[in-house]
Amino acid sequence: MSKGFIWVVDDDSSIRWVLEKTLTSTNMMCESFGDAESVIQALERNVPDVIISDIRMPGMDGLSLLNHVQENYPELPVIIMTAHSDLDAAVSAYQKGAFEYLPKPFDIDEALTLVERALAHSQEQKKQSNAKPKKEHHVPEIIGEAPAMQEVFRAIGRLSRSSISVLINGESGTGKELVAHALHRHSPRANNEFIALNMAAIPKDLIESELFGHEKGAFTGANSVRKGRFEQANGGTLFLDEIGDMPLDIQTRLLRVLADGQFYRVGGHSPVQVDVRIIAATHQNLEQLVNGGGFREDLFHRLNVIRVHIPALRERREDITKLADHFLHLASKELGVECKALSKEASKTLSQCQWPGNVRQLENTCRWLTVMASSQEVLPADLPQELFTSPSASTQRNDEDWQAQFSHWVEAQLSQGEANILNKVIPNVERILLEKALHHTHGHKQDAAKLLGWGRNTLTRKLKELE
Repeated sequence: MSKGFIWVVDDDSSIRWVLEKTLTSTNMMCESFGDAESVIQALERNVPDVIISDIRMPGMDGLSLLNHVQENYPELPVIIMTAHSDLDAAVSAYQKGAFEYLPKPFDIDEALTLVERALAHSQEQKKQSNAKPKKEHHVPEIIGEAPAMQEVFRAIGRLSRSSISVLINGESGTGKELVAHALHRHSPRANNEFIALNMAAIPKDLIESELFGHEKGAFTGANSVRKGRFEQANGGTLFLDEIGDMPLDIQTRLLRVLADGQFYRVGGHSPVQVDVRIIAATHQNLEQLVNGGGFREDLFHRLNVIRVHIPALRERREDITKLADHFLHLASKELGVECKALSKEASKTLSQCQWPGNVRQLENTCRWLTVMASSQEVLPADLPQELFTSPSASTQRNDEDWQAQFSHWVEAQLSQGEANILNKVIPNVERILLEKALHHTHGHKQDAAKLLGWGRNTLTRKLKELE
């Protein structure tokens, strides 16, 4: 007996073939379609148990097909797959009611697991009414094809219908506030305020007033009533960055607001009622802070309902070139100049750096290159030296760096019509080798010759030739 009837929709015949073979080998019936229009027509005759559809196809795209299915067959689970790994694709798929989002290239076992999950939950899906698609928001600042970033996109998509508290953790410069913005923009609160407050940037004696506001005369200089960030964010989202730096007494007040939905302004006697979603972020280990008494355990558990981890840039190296191109484009628009382009070697070098400052450091580097690089094509020699002199980057430069620069020099010489390049290069290379070897051996010629793989007589002859 067949497990279920699956439809595969993709303009790529190889994808259709692989999925069809895999599904039929596990006792599922499968039918393939090369375009969404054919699926619409086929649905008038029969309805499958699950649809797996590509998102970008000629004619009607996968999201339009998904929208049609949700309007006419709300019980039918749809798995969306795409090679275009971006936030909008992930969020749009979830918001329009997709059962799951599957980025290409995918693991065939993962695809099979998703189909089996969709089949298992098919009856539940039929009982539920999918929410109407909300207005999409383009968030170009978040770029990521790395698996770790795909997990972030999935989380944003899954949370798009929720107002639950979220804790974002990741190193400084990884883009925690951008993710918080995306969570807000793709939530039911998107039409209301997003208010951000960095706990580490405000003097401790001002944090209470900043968060909760104050009444007139509450303290010296309080000449009028002032609404705090909670009131400003009412109905929307309050993003508390670097929550680990929040003083313990303020943590207590925050916990009460989360529990009761109300607070008192500084100097106030009447409770203020608010409806605010909290998104908190930190680069610190909150569990360690809790164990050390620096953070309330009950507040930690209240905030840690859903945790989203933002990977460091060194953990998603496959995204560095795309991010750099994006930041170079932004910098050129900001400064009103022609956009610089990374050479293949410069791109490779950037991808090998450690980036202790993460995406923020890469963005600043691209802004620097837009101003300081000598030509439109950015070469490894144009990159700021700080990328290679920081302790974390001390091991990053390897043999490929000088080979890349030497390759560019040779190319330039040949394009200028230079001849006898070997006669220019070899004496200089040998001179450098001799000087460094003799310096390393404190002038002992026999030891230097051994380091260079020469005989002592050869080294003596080379020294005379180079005099």
